[in-house]
Amino acid sequence: MFLWDKSYKLKNFWYYILGSFILILFSIIGQLPMIPFFPSELPSPDADPMDIFKTIPSNLRLFLLLLSFAFVLPGIWLVVKKLHDLPIMSVLSSRKKIDLERVLYSFMLWGTVVSAFVFLEYSLNPENYVFNFKVKEFLILAVIAILFIPIQTSVEEIVFRGYLMQGFGHWLNSRFMALFLTSTVFGSLHLANPEITALGYEFVILYITVGFVLGIMTLMDDGLELALGFHAANNLIAALLVTADWTVFQTESILIDISEPSLGITDWITPFIVFPILLAVFARKYSWTNWKEKLFSKVR
Repeated sequence: MFLWDKSYKLKNFWYYILGSFILILFSIIGQLPMIPFFPSELPSPDADPMDIFKTIPSNLRLFLLLLSFAFVLPGIWLVVKKLHDLPIMSVLSSRKKIDLERVLYSFMLWGTVVSAFVFLEYSLNPENYVFNFKVKEFLILAVIAILFIPIQTSVEEIVFRGYLMQGFGHWLNSRFMALFLTSTVFGSLHLANPEITALGYEFVILYITVGFVLGIMTLMDDGLELALGFHAANNLIAALLVTADWTVFQTESILIDISEPSLGITDWITPFIVFPILLAVFARKYSWTNWKEKLFSKVR
């Protein structure tokens, strides 16, 4: 397994805690460009600064939100190469270089599935949507999204399915605990998303489930490629095709969902039906075997 290759001299978990703080620091530095857009004084003591931040044009707002992830990239290099004395590929893949064919296959497969769900929902309930296509605004959105969303999703995958999974697994000597903890932390960090306020805390279950699926892809395929493609497709579709005023990405997308926030049937069939089918497709294509060993065995 690339995360725990026998040739690596992995350091104890305190180094991973320190590395996480360094990555958080780089992320905070990346958020500094947002400061000029916040008012020096709030209109009222109970005003939410984020609500005021939403008054910024949506394309500029998206750019600022995604910019912090670009700042984390050199932080990842610093932490892996200098703090841990490991090659960058130790948190990316067992292959000599990233397999772009795997990334693109996962991207196209999941992008097709998500797009199909969006258009099916639109066809069945067109009254729930407003057609919002504005050529200039959408083209600017497309440039920002295509350039920066893959950076955002790649950073999240490297940090959670690469760096932290490596640290948890080495610390606890358990592949499953590494999978469980990274998925739980990944899902829990979405508690601040506006979707949770709108849909309730049960929606966190979906985020945690996504974390498990991405982790299983990583462990079974011995690399991040499939997770990178899946995550990028998911977030790009969310930014470009459909948005709502209660989602984390509020963009100049083609469609705007104006319905009352609620958990639909796709929110429930995706974790229990669609994700297992997706994993089965990957397993068949890439000849995954030894599921028990790769998901539940000890690291050392």
